[in-house]
Amino acid sequence: MKLGLISLGCSKNTVDSENMLGILINEGKIQLVENLKEADVIIVNTCAFINDAKMESIETILEVGAYKEDYNLKKLIVTGCLSERYKEELMEEIPVIDAVVGTGNIDHIYEIIKSVMHGNKETVVGKLDFLATTDTKRVLINNVHSAYIKISEGCDKHCTYCIIPTLRGDLRSRYIEDVVEEAKALAAQGVKELNILAQETTEYGKDIYGELALAKLLKEVVKVEGIEWIRLYYMYPNSITDELIQVIKEEPKICKYFDVPIQHISDNMLQSMARAKSGKQVRDILGRIRSAIPDATIRTTVIVGFPGETEENYEELKEFVKEFRFDYVGVFKYSREEDTIAYSLPNQVDEKIKDARWADLLNVQGEIAESINEKYIGKEVEVIIDGVSSESEYMLEGRMRSQALDIDGKVLTSDGTGKQGDIVKVKIEQRFQYDFIGPILEDN
Repeated sequence: MKLGLISLGCSKNTVDSENMLGILINEGKIQLVENLKEADVIIVNTCAFINDAKMESIETILEVGAYKEDYNLKKLIVTGCLSERYKEELMEEIPVIDAVVGTGNIDHIYEIIKSVMHGNKETVVGKLDFLATTDTKRVLINNVHSAYIKISEGCDKHCTYCIIPTLRGDLRSRYIEDVVEEAKALAAQGVKELNILAQETTEYGKDIYGELALAKLLKEVVKVEGIEWIRLYYMYPNSITDELIQVIKEEPKICKYFDVPIQHISDNMLQSMARAKSGKQVRDILGRIRSAIPDATIRTTVIVGFPGETEENYEELKEFVKEFRFDYVGVFKYSREEDTIAYSLPNQVDEKIKDARWADLLNVQGEIAESINEKYIGKEVEVIIDGVSSESEYMLEGRMRSQALDIDGKVLTSDGTGKQGDIVKVKIEQRFQYDFIGPILEDN
């Protein structure tokens, strides 16, 4: 059977897709095909975090569903957060779908596909206690040199704007030994960059160890031979400890890269979101990072247009972004999601105001980034080669330690030699807003 797979949404979803693929290839005679027109079965692993993600998921399902008439497609399977959230609506309103599979049911994907191939329709959702471990089969989809590793599933925080706990369940951490075993297995496949993630990575371990245990986990993962770079994502600010900062500072394998979603800086907005207690708490946490590691790369995400956000609140956020000078800022317009507390909050912000604040803050951060990135001109930096550039077959592209895969820009080079997975020295000669150009130095 020929299988096509489309993975939408975040990198955590990518890991789920890789687990499904591993299970299917291990259990049956499954051939993954890149050309979806050749596929007998297509899985669309969906996202439903915000409205734009839902729309992308639905459009993709409809587009792929047309393959039943035009190409070889026999069965369409929809998995992921959209399935968990809208199971009845999907099956009723898009009859081309053969199965809807929830986020906690992906370990049954082989049995579900067998069932639909025998003519059944399947809706398998509602099980929110699944946790992939090193025993869960997995096949890397894209890069063989850079892989994500999910150290926990679910979330206990219940931020007022967020639907994830409803779709993914409560926090479920993997044991340190299990994560280390998977890291070893990935290294054996040629992975050099390990990207550690969870819904709230710094909450890791609270449920099984009774304490924040990310620092302890990192001390073991850095011992894995073959892994050369380690990067952390989604660090819940309130849970960043001094011990964790110190481990990141001292361990050479760990990129000095902090992905810390603050969401806002105004006290009333943070409290309404159920995030940090105050703007002062956010400032203190970020200040501790900057004080301990002055050259750390700090990325954040913020939400504009949250219910009740006044012009004064927005200006406070903008001034803080200017003052702190983050390396990267992801700016999101508040998405009003049913089944969240924020959905029913008063003083919903007009969409035009959201759009204006979003564009304004992006422009502010763009100017900051251009100023910050000037410091790289003339410097020799480590770059991991991701492969041939998507912009030109005559160029290679890669990333510095300060650049995360797919979200932070890249380094382009047409001079010197290198292949995917190589870590080389590049002399930066030119910069754009977030991208850089320079030659690979031959004395690597």
